[in-house]
Amino acid sequence: MGELFQAIDAKDAERFASFIAPGASFVFGNAPAVSGRQGIRDAVAGFFASVRGLSHQVLSVAEEGGRVWSRGMVTYERHDGSRLTVPFCNYFEMQGERVKHYQIYVDASALYAT
Repeated sequence: MGELFQAIDAKDAERFASFIAPGASFVFGNAPAVSGRQGIRDAVAGFFASVRGLSHQVLSVAEEGGRVWSRGMVTYERHDGSRLTVPFCNYFEMQGERVKHYQIYVDASALYAT
C-alpha cells in the first residue's frame, strides 16, 4: 500500500489508477460510489485538483484474506495555503495485486467549509 499512498500524495491520478482493478468500486467519505478504473481515475483527479497538496501518515496496516485496512492521519493543503489534518481509515478488497473495492472513511467536510 505504500506505493499507492505515494501516488496519492504526489497527486498522480494515472499512477493511482494503475493500482485499481477493472470494474472496481471506490467510495470517498460521504461521496457517492464511483465504479470502473477510468471513472475512479477521473473522480480522484477532480479531487486532486481541488487541493494544493495532501500527505498521509500511515500509522497501522492489517491484512487478512485479501482484505487490507490502513489507518492514519491525512493533511490536506488548501489552495489558500491553509491546512486541515484529520484521521482516516481505508478499507481495501484486493483482486490479486489490484484494488477491487476501496473505501475511505474520513470526515473531510471542513476541507471546503467557508
